[in-house]
Amino acid sequence: MNRILVFLLLVYSGLSFSQDELPNYANMVTKFSTLYNAQDYQGIYNLYDVNMQKAMTMEENIEFFAEKVNRLMGNINAVQFIGFQRGAHVYRATFERALSNILISLNSQDKINGFYISPPKPVGIPILERNITNMNIPFKEEVFVYWGGTTLDQNYHLSEVSQQYAYDLLMVKDGSSYMGDAGKNEEYYVFGKEVIAPCDSRVVRVIEGVKDNIPGETNPEQLTGNTIVLQTDNHEYILLAHLMEASIAVEEGQEVRQGDLLGLCGNSGNSTEPHLHLSLQNTIEMEEATGGKIYFDQIMVNGEIKTDYLPVKEDFVRNLN
Repeated sequence: MNRILVFLLLVYSGLSFSQDELPNYANMVTKFSTLYNAQDYQGIYNLYDVNMQKAMTMEENIEFFAEKVNRLMGNINAVQFIGFQRGAHVYRATFERALSNILISLNSQDKINGFYISPPKPVGIPILERNITNMNIPFKEEVFVYWGGTTLDQNYHLSEVSQQYAYDLLMVKDGSSYMGDAGKNEEYYVFGKEVIAPCDSRVVRVIEGVKDNIPGETNPEQLTGNTIVLQTDNHEYILLAHLMEASIAVEEGQEVRQGDLLGLCGNSGNSTEPHLHLSLQNTIEMEEATGGKIYFDQIMVNGEIKTDYLPVKEDFVRNLN
């Protein structure tokens, strides 16, 4: 790993934090942002602990922030605490020309002993805060929101800007996602269920031919597995991933109506068990995208009708018809 591009020294395990931002971290991220915007990279270097300073020289630190961060992204306009990851506080940083995540961890003397800035997303692509197009849940039956929401404790996808606010949807009965043998896809309630179009749209990408994993195994080489990307008239891109092998029922260029069959839920790609990954993007390429929030027009949530609702972790959701 090139330490000029990324330096991350988080070696903690078993640390426990509250779910709230700690005051010393709030002070540190304010101090860091002020020094960064003043281009006082030596001042930032002085915030590091001894091990961080051994890992990166002053000159390397200056080059990193001047050439790899500020030149590409500009100054920091806003920083928002979004949760925790690997013992570190995670902040969503809005730069002048990009979005990025900043991870910071502090030692007992409030010195930075772990730091990471995620790669910026390309500039020039309008960011989608949320969907404009009316959306339905992409299943005919009730599903369980395993990951969903706007904080890291609700939704681990926030650790990656391109997938922030994505959902992982599966089915649960009696507190379990499967019955019988956990090593067989067919034993999972959601496996093979019909995945339907959440809205009127056009199919702009289809990825096929990826085998379903044995539960517990993953395929990180083909992250999204069998995949469909839809484009709405409002230039929103909806990604549906991990579909069942040989189940996709649509072609690129095809127009679909809300409720049309797209394929069957599977366990392909970087997936440990059958589920559907659903996310909103501002461009067709996931690697270049900034994720947006998906609100559903009118759905049943835990037995109650909700309008313009963003589901969160552990919600049971279904369409009204």
